[in-house]
Amino acid sequence: MLVTGQPTPAVRRRRVRNNRGARIAVPVTAVVALGLGAGIFAATSGRSPAQVRPAAASSSQGVSSTAVNTDCDIVVPAHPLTAKGLATPYQLTGPAGTSPAASGCQMINSLNLGAFVQATILDPATGALSVYDPLVVTQGTRPAVAPVVPKLPRHAIVTIDIGFNGTVLRQVGATPGALGQGRCTDGEPGSPFGQVSFCNGPAFFQAAFRLERAGRLVIRPAGFSRKMVATAGALGTGRECPTVRNFDMVDQDPSDNVTTAYLLNPATGQTAQDNAADRARMAGAKTLVNGSDNALIDDFLDPALGCTPLEAPDLGSHGALATSQALDELLAARSQPADAALVPENDEMVVDNGGQIDQAKTDLYRSEVGQPLVSTQTEASSSPQMFCQNLVNIQTPFIAANENLLATAPSPVPTVGDNLYTFLANRLAGSFDNLNCKNFGLAQPVAVVTDGSGAAIQATLNTSPQTAGF
Repeated sequence: MLVTGQPTPAVRRRRVRNNRGARIAVPVTAVVALGLGAGIFAATSGRSPAQVRPAAASSSQGVSSTAVNTDCDIVVPAHPLTAKGLATPYQLTGPAGTSPAASGCQMINSLNLGAFVQATILDPATGALSVYDPLVVTQGTRPAVAPVVPKLPRHAIVTIDIGFNGTVLRQVGATPGALGQGRCTDGEPGSPFGQVSFCNGPAFFQAAFRLERAGRLVIRPAGFSRKMVATAGALGTGRECPTVRNFDMVDQDPSDNVTTAYLLNPATGQTAQDNAADRARMAGAKTLVNGSDNALIDDFLDPALGCTPLEAPDLGSHGALATSQALDELLAARSQPADAALVPENDEMVVDNGGQIDQAKTDLYRSEVGQPLVSTQTEASSSPQMFCQNLVNIQTPFIAANENLLATAPSPVPTVGDNLYTFLANRLAGSFDNLNCKNFGLAQPVAVVTDGSGAAIQATLNTSPQTAGF
């Protein structure tokens, strides 16, 4: 069956498909970007912590009008899993000793090279969850407002997720022991993940799942949508609200980047946490956001479908409820479908520097986001071939069946698609190409009509089932 989208007015578009480094600004103040591909990163991991130079204290910075590279370093503070460490700003700087100004690695240049940090906290005594967004500043600047120092529960178990709007972000310790203290990783030695990195994910998820089994942590089901059109049989998941492990909504690299937002003073380049108190102090501040699959589902898909993301009190915002990447994974694990969309071994973030399958790297990534390691069971849905087949056979009919609903919802990135329907269709087309799904005998299920700048304004979806070759 063919489903054709209706053209709607275009807004500020440029081509981004197959280019994860390209980042797009949406209207109003938020800088939002949802990349469609990932590069293969043939670069060494971060410098030795001993090589990190302390940031100079200043209240302003030089501003690069354009980025001159796609890679940056992020300086992780000492004892990052503690309250003091969480409240100590991370520092964005250039790679291999390059200054922020020379490299473009500045938060004021967040559209292309901004970094974002998110912590999710588990109370092992009660099972209570909370979130906190540590601040990132450009190295050499002070925060626009000092970060809130979170009050952590006794023996808190903290996981930290780090996202980036460029290509490769490497972790560097502010002290020689910082990365070890946080159990932090940005990939395998000499083979970084790229945009994302983590601290203490395995310990957090192991504890959370243990508390769930004991009945001390209760994660609600994802729920059902009254708005969504069910897709029948093996081609869809009915009317269950999608999660970040549903083929309804994933792209080629599931579970990447965070839902953190920061405030930016555009005159000085200084940043602050995004909370009500800081917004009141920073009149005219802009909001910076990480391009994120998690933000796509939490902020766009869920509202469109009448679904609700899992939230927890934000310790940096007087307990206001907030989302996080780790919370999304806990919800996804609780409501994981039979055909689970897990990080596939051909995801460009987990292949080796030669583009070859690297199971150890895939398992390292999965362990940091609480996903099952590669096994015969997980390969049944998320091997390279089956991931491509499920992406085609599940997501295509989901988007097609819900065209009318999705076409009335705003696009996360108007330069990719002019509404949520055309955005998702163009994103699916890009994922198919980036995973080289045609190598498994599959045909591109999406045809898009674009405007002069490359944004999809129409999409035709072929929902005929396909079978991947092995």
